Amino acid sequence: MASHGARSRSGGRPTLEEVAVRAGVGRGTVSRVINGSPRVSDATRAAVEAAVAELGYVPNTAARALAANRTDAIALVVPEPETRFFAEPYFSDMLRGVGAALSDTQMQLLLIFAGSARERQRLADYLAAHRVDGVLLVSVHAHDPLPDMLAQLEIPAVISGPRSAAETLTSVDSDNYGGARQAVEHLIGRGRHRIAHITGRLDVYGAQRRTDGYRDALRDAGHPEDDLLIESGDFSEEGGRRAMAALLERRPDLDAVFAASDVTAAGARHALREAGRRIPDDVALVGYDDSAIARHMDPPLTSVRQPIEEMGRRMIDLLLAEVADRRPPASRELDRRQVVLATELVARASS
Repeated sequence: MASHGARSRSGGRPTLEEVAVRAGVGRGTVSRVINGSPRVSDATRAAVEAAVAELGYVPNTAARALAANRTDAIALVVPEPETRFFAEPYFSDMLRGVGAALSDTQMQLLLIFAGSARERQRLADYLAAHRVDGVLLVSVHAHDPLPDMLAQLEIPAVISGPRSAAETLTSVDSDNYGGARQAVEHLIGRGRHRIAHITGRLDVYGAQRRTDGYRDALRDAGHPEDDLLIESGDFSEEGGRRAMAALLERRPDLDAVFAASDVTAAGARHALREAGRRIPDDVALVGYDDSAIARHMDPPLTSVRQPIEEMGRRMIDLLLAEVADRRPPASRELDRRQVVLATELVARASS
């Protein structure tokens, strides 16, 4: 039995012209069908699809992308060490959401780490060569040069959380402030009075907003501010352990802890157990992210759920819209959006 490729009169890969001849239509009509244009009748579409199947025609996506000045590639850029990327569920959940949103497109996804100055320079050279159509930037710090670099290169970009309240790039984030308030209000509702907070990295705007939510929830409930109950963390497990040990040394009478991430809460739990504190009898514990870590901890961890996969999907939707927008960059700036998704407290045995 002859293969589909053998049906080509040229003896090689079937061409768009040969599909047009087989279907009895023009080359432009075949192109419209392949590209999903609605400006084709059902009968014509059926004839073209039948010809494509008979000849075994495969669209030359590289040529199509070149003609449209496109690469059909998106870069997911992480300005963090690879060790942190693989240690924290936040990144894998984000990647899952991004991958799901791209699954029905022709876009390829490139994962690029840019945690060091050398990696950032290599990235700058790569992007300056216009090898991707757009960039997703996750885990952005306040003084990270990457967002400004992308703006200078006029590459469409969406970031996971703004750098500040004055962010100029399109961003997608969860309600960090509201989520932190939910966590602290939950602890207050459980009768806790000396509630500590282990922050995230405070050069990350989302971590700042979680600390703001913590402070405001206590103030609105009439609890006095006590900076001795706040200790800096870095979203890591070891950082959570160190911060918890420092808090216990300063305020051994604390009866609750709100940690800026589930990974941080896991580290805090180790320090509490080493100090002989029972969870939640002596100290209630709440995390943030509602990752698999929260569900598998002992006791299971109360946590603020942020829709990380949905954030990834929304980032892709916004980025593809920017990629498709052919207006000059200055004209597009007015349409930049700051999307904030709602959070939800998931109560479990740790509080």
